[in-house]
Amino acid sequence: MLTIFFGSLPIRIILSLITSFVTAIIIGPRVIANLKLRQIGQTIREEGIQAHKKKAGIPTMGGVIILIPALICCTLWANFNPLVVVTLFALLGTATIGMLDDLTKVIKARSLGLTPRQKLAGQISIGLVVGLVIRFFPDIRVENLFPMTSGGGTIALATSICQTPLMGPIDFGWLYIPFTVFVVVGATNAVNLTDGLDGLAGSTCTTALSAFLVLALLCGSPDIARLLGTAWIPGSSELAVVCASLLGGCLGFLWFNANPAQVFMGDTGSLALGGALGALAVCLKCEIFLGIIGGIFVSEALSVIIQVSYFKYTGGKRIFRMSPIHHHFELAGWTEQKVVARFAITSLLLAILGVSLFAFRIVFT
Repeated sequence: MLTIFFGSLPIRIILSLITSFVTAIIIGPRVIANLKLRQIGQTIREEGIQAHKKKAGIPTMGGVIILIPALICCTLWANFNPLVVVTLFALLGTATIGMLDDLTKVIKARSLGLTPRQKLAGQISIGLVVGLVIRFFPDIRVENLFPMTSGGGTIALATSICQTPLMGPIDFGWLYIPFTVFVVVGATNAVNLTDGLDGLAGSTCTTALSAFLVLALLCGSPDIARLLGTAWIPGSSELAVVCASLLGGCLGFLWFNANPAQVFMGDTGSLALGGALGALAVCLKCEIFLGIIGGIFVSEALSVIIQVSYFKYTGGKRIFRMSPIHHHFELAGWTEQKVVARFAITSLLLAILGVSLFAFRIVFT
């Protein structure tokens, strides 16, 4: 909307970040008050950590504090193209699933909302749409730019490729659609599992979004892509504006979610952020890098899978004191603040590692 007045991408990124953060700070108290009025509060599992019982009743569905500013800022500062549209579709689609889940928990007054099958069906559908659009929409292109020292020029790459840290682009062919579904569904649920402590999901998503903001700029610049030997994806630089809008919303949300939390993002926020990260990775052909940058999310999901599998295989034995793994460290004696701080630091280091592996790939090729 305002892009006709502010054509410069760096300026629009900065304005999107600032606008989103300020908007989140402004609407935060009103959203919290409204959630309290409607008695949309957190329910705690009986088998959960006992110290968390005091959090029962704290407003949930606070993810709207992230979503509203992000959507406003994307409308104001982003030039819409298929990549932006499909990312926002994933964001809104997973947010809708999360909102239905949160509302079901409130209506039925239980810690479980939608059934796992219902949530999974919705997530798979969103992943299918994302994969089909990226794979077959004619306006989405992926190109390899040859160095000017060898004469320059470009060659079109298949939209079913995935960029890797050491081996360059790998073409998944007909497996690309299932792979995309796996990435979107996996990211959505992994971020959701991470949302268990005050400020944990918000801080780790902040570092991941910062990394993908940089990756969007690298993939969207033909000069940088030519220098690094990475794929150039025309229009992908606009995803940096989307990342900035979500980043500003997350920072504003953390203002109210830092320990002791005044509000929780709920599935409305965690599923939405996971879906957006998954879609961003698919759009930028950086699915493998999402596994590195989002290493905290991966470890949270793996801890649950390992715990459940081992429990069934051994007839009741456990590897971790409790999963997801952030609860294991709580029961090991770490305070909630220490768990969040150390996970956030680790997330930042992983984000730096992921971007570095991408940006310095020329060293390995």
